[in-house]
Amino acid sequence: MRAIKVVDYDPSWPLLFAEMRAEVSDRLGDLLLRVEHIGSTAVPGLAAKPKIDLDAVMVSDAVLPAAIERVQMGDFAFHGDLHGAGRWAFTRDREGYGFRLYLCGPDNVAHRERILFRDYLRAHPGRAAEYAALKRQLATEANGDWDFYTGGKGEFVRETVRLAELKL
Repeated sequence: MRAIKVVDYDPSWPLLFAEMRAEVSDRLGDLLLRVEHIGSTAVPGLAAKPKIDLDAVMVSDAVLPAAIERVQMGDFAFHGDLHGAGRWAFTRDREGYGFRLYLCGPDNVAHRERILFRDYLRAHPGRAAEYAALKRQLATEANGDWDFYTGGKGEFVRETVRLAELKL
């Protein structure tokens, strides 16, 4: 199994996101509503796996098949709708970091929750520090077991989304 690597925040992550956002915007054109930087690399100061996560939100669910086709023509590996949440996953790896691109419709619940989670951590550094400590602990304990690592974050993520919803 591949080791799970959580690293200190890298100030180049927003720049890598901006470069990929420009590429995705060019590729998807009029199908695209917006591209959001999500995940831990989107939270300044937060330790993370060196993977830049992006949600590309389409103008409607109806254009998703065309959007998927356009992205597949690029240098991305396609993984389908991994969690049955209406988010179509693609990856691209580079030396030392990688990208995870998710395509979704404008009313996607998983996307909404990811934005709530990101924004709550940005606004609450103490909560972000707790999350960083949890991720480092899980990465050590998981011994390469990605299901263990991801599952171990679940309750923290759900509770943070709940806290964020209370602030709305």
